[in-house]
Amino acid sequence: MNTHRMIRVMLAAATLLTGCATTGATLGSGVGDRMLEHPPYYAGAAAVMAAPTGSRIGHSPIVYQRGAAQSGIFDPRGDAGTPMRALLDEMNAFLDSLSTGVRVEQAASMRASTSRLVPPDVRFGCATQSGIPDDDCAARGDSALGRKGQTMQLSVGRPSTEWTAWARDAMRTDSVSRLLVITLEVGHYLPRQHGWRGSKEVELGSAYTVGLPWLTSVETPVSVLQFTGSIVDSSGRAQRIGAEGIYARRTRLAISALGGQELIGDEDIERVREERRADLPGQPLTWRVALVQLVEQLTGRHATAAPAPVE
Repeated sequence: MNTHRMIRVMLAAATLLTGCATTGATLGSGVGDRMLEHPPYYAGAAAVMAAPTGSRIGHSPIVYQRGAAQSGIFDPRGDAGTPMRALLDEMNAFLDSLSTGVRVEQAASMRASTSRLVPPDVRFGCATQSGIPDDDCAARGDSALGRKGQTMQLSVGRPSTEWTAWARDAMRTDSVSRLLVITLEVGHYLPRQHGWRGSKEVELGSAYTVGLPWLTSVETPVSVLQFTGSIVDSSGRAQRIGAEGIYARRTRLAISALGGQELIGDEDIERVREERRADLPGQPLTWRVALVQLVEQLTGRHATAAPAPVE
């Protein structure tokens, strides 16, 4: 581990030790940490218990969390006029069209208080050496994990008191008993090798695995655009959490051989806006499939919407 990374990990560890009862701490968040080797990547109560039959579900708009797993300067920008903002607008329009709930949104005056209105933070990616998100992925077969292969860590941090108060009042106003909170972000997944030929792949989510070039290093993580989400009750406690990967940025061998990792950029986001699942009937947009899967897994309800036209 280089000196800068070591300092960053030490500072983060100190924050966790001194702030175990603060916003973002996983203790008392409602769902305990899970270590997973294969999808589906979910934890917590069964979906039917997280959103009981007959209860009304709300959803807040999907937000882009820049810097969720690494310094924000390495993630695409998401401000007005960027491909990420365009993609986010398309995703929110689609989420609003689904049959699973109603939109619950903060007033404009409240949205300006981003430093205080901190929602539940679902964290998902390769298990790291220190257990802190912004660190190197743990080596395969690490004795601390007691297992081999791609080990993924899923957890959720508590929301701020201010966000919880807003959510409680908003849910009462809109007569909803559970609130669906979804984030779009960049995470890190380790590829895996399979078969006698040693083919490489990365498991992005529920029934969704993508192949990688044969020379891809299995020791270097790939950057993945993903959804993370939770369904919470009026106390702000998560009932169920999960993640679905959308797109993997392949790292070329020459770069991975040096321990490098190619980053997701604007051109990748443009590709995500158009990429389709050729393996599914109607060839739906890949991100739509992932979003529907996440919503259905968290709510336990079938999510229907008008199919996207095939161009």
